[in-house]
Amino acid sequence: MAAVLSLPEQKVILKGVSWETYERLLAEHQEESSTRFTYDGGILEIMVLSARHEKPNRTLALLVEVLAEEMSLNIEWLGSTTCKRPDLLKGFEPDSCFYVQHADAIRDKEEIDLTVDPPPDLVIEIDITHPSLEKLPIYAAVGVPEVWRYDGTRVTFYYLAGESYTEGTHSVALPPLTGEQATRFLAERTQQQSTAWLRTVRAWARTQPPTSR
Repeated sequence: MAAVLSLPEQKVILKGVSWETYERLLAEHQEESSTRFTYDGGILEIMVLSARHEKPNRTLALLVEVLAEEMSLNIEWLGSTTCKRPDLLKGFEPDSCFYVQHADAIRDKEEIDLTVDPPPDLVIEIDITHPSLEKLPIYAAVGVPEVWRYDGTRVTFYYLAGESYTEGTHSVALPPLTGEQATRFLAERTQQQSTAWLRTVRAWARTQPPTSR
């Protein structure tokens, strides 16, 4: 089993990893919220998160929750829950994920089985450093409809079109929001206290036309 260590990103790539080993590592680290595991056909990425990674993640996740409330959308936040498809030999732990269109389908479930349950409708991915393992093809294989990706500078929205993603301007899950506006909100959070920032987000949301949902 070959290993490649990437510093200072605190990422480790392991090659030739069996699905059984991946499952065992997940079980051994299930209480460690600062570690993410991504598996793709025998390649395993292990990443230890930093505050630089988690702050934009939490801000974008909070943005989703606040906008959903203002839009009267019922959503389910599953955080970084493990998403697995053993039949595809793919698994990932998103930085954050939400069920929006399919919130009712999983609301009463304690565990998600992606072989029978729908995948998250929205995944948030923070890629401040160059990603060691390309995750968009994994999300596409599992069928995640929408991905928000933050690269340390801007937020980009991706929509699943067939078997791959295409970049778009507006969110499908939260239609009034653009990648440009999400980027602006993210920048404003570093300059404002939390309560002031929340008021800014809510004020913006209330100026938007109602959606058809």
